[in-house]
Amino acid sequence: MRTGLRYTAVQHAGGALLDALMHTTRLRVENESAYRARMDEGKPVIFALWHGRLLPLGFLHRGQDVVCLASRSADGEYITRILQHWGFSVVRGSSSSGGDTAFRDLVRVVRAGRSVAVTPDGPRGPRERLKPGVLQLAQLTGVPLVPLAAAASRSWWFVSWDRFLVPQPFARLHVAYGDPVFVPRESADLGELTAKIESTLSDLMARVEAAAAG
Repeated sequence: MRTGLRYTAVQHAGGALLDALMHTTRLRVENESAYRARMDEGKPVIFALWHGRLLPLGFLHRGQDVVCLASRSADGEYITRILQHWGFSVVRGSSSSGGDTAFRDLVRVVRAGRSVAVTPDGPRGPRERLKPGVLQLAQLTGVPLVPLAAAASRSWWFVSWDRFLVPQPFARLHVAYGDPVFVPRESADLGELTAKIESTLSDLMARVEAAAAG
């Protein structure tokens, strides 16, 4: 973990501001049963979401004992501090730094019965293109992937590779979950499943964007 006053300020002052902002929004959720029944039974899931929609989905799942993956970069530190403010545990690492260690940590976490959330297009993109790590995690653990997406009726957008979404005050938030997807252990080629999950996330994004615009 990086140290510095600016990171502490983000965790506390920034977290409080985001809490105040997000509590003004109104929420509509579709297909919540895709994950809720399993988690209520104490069984883990692997949430898969695009990096740009991390803020509203992180707020929605705050306090649910979910473990997230974040990079070791300065940007990843800011994200980590906000996620910790919302009660998440965070594993640090990415394809460019500490990825193997982070993957092994996630496998242990899932096998211990905790749900995790992964942004499979992070930390640098390409935007909304699925990298194979999340499928390999599901394959090794036997735990299903649950794709999810979020949109807001009014938003600010960061000028960044992921077009990071920040809902404006009093926005309507629309969230949709895909049905759980199990990755067979015997699958040697994950290309078809990669395309399937990408397509599902694209469909969910289109659905919530249309609902938010309506």
